[in-house]
Amino acid sequence: MQTMKLTLKIWRQSGPNDKGRLETYPVEANEHMSFLEMLDVLNESLINDRKTPVAFEHDCREGICGTCNMVINGQPHGPMGGTTTCQLHMRHFKDGDTIVIEPFRARAFPVIRDLVVDREAFDRIIQAGGYVSVNAGQAQDANAIPIEKETASRAFDAAACIGCGACVAACPNASAMLFVSAKISHLALLPQGKVEAKKRVQAMVNQMDLEGFGMCSNVTACEAECPKGISVENIARMNREYLSSTLGSEVQG
Repeated sequence: MQTMKLTLKIWRQSGPNDKGRLETYPVEANEHMSFLEMLDVLNESLINDRKTPVAFEHDCREGICGTCNMVINGQPHGPMGGTTTCQLHMRHFKDGDTIVIEPFRARAFPVIRDLVVDREAFDRIIQAGGYVSVNAGQAQDANAIPIEKETASRAFDAAACIGCGACVAACPNASAMLFVSAKISHLALLPQGKVEAKKRVQAMVNQMDLEGFGMCSNVTACEAECPKGISVENIARMNREYLSSTLGSEVQG
């Protein structure tokens, strides 16, 4: 088991109104630790020294919940593609490395404390229209509504979005269009979601604008940094959905 000595430069901010600063900490880790386990080791050391531990968000630690949002050496979720922070392991770093850890940066994601940001803007976008209104009753048979395999696959790929916000952190404009378009696509592509498609896309896009996210400029950094590989094709589909909803024409999936 290889032990490595690292230097961490971590963003510390006591609250939304604090200016914030980078603080330096030494830490020892082994190559089998996850990144969050390494931070646990640091926090245990800080607590033993009667110092305030670093606040960071996490839940499942299995790459599913999307809460482990932090920027590592300038990249959301760190240097490994298709990986959340909790699934990043220390074997991808070297002994003696300096690692800079910051929160996601966006006006719509205000810092609560240290590495924890408020991502309730995403929740409000979902509340605006990211659902399907149907009568609840007995579940239909799986083959009651035939759906082409290609359409089902595209809907499933869009539904893989975990709402972590890496797309926003990666975008120079702090755009949320990859997230919003994924949520719109996975509903609008399926028959159950087409009834409310026009109302949904307008409500969700309008809420996205109200939250203060920037506009997409086709940099595609969002797709590159997305841990689930959500395609920017969804943004093009959302734009078509939005245009069609304003013109009253039929949307093509």
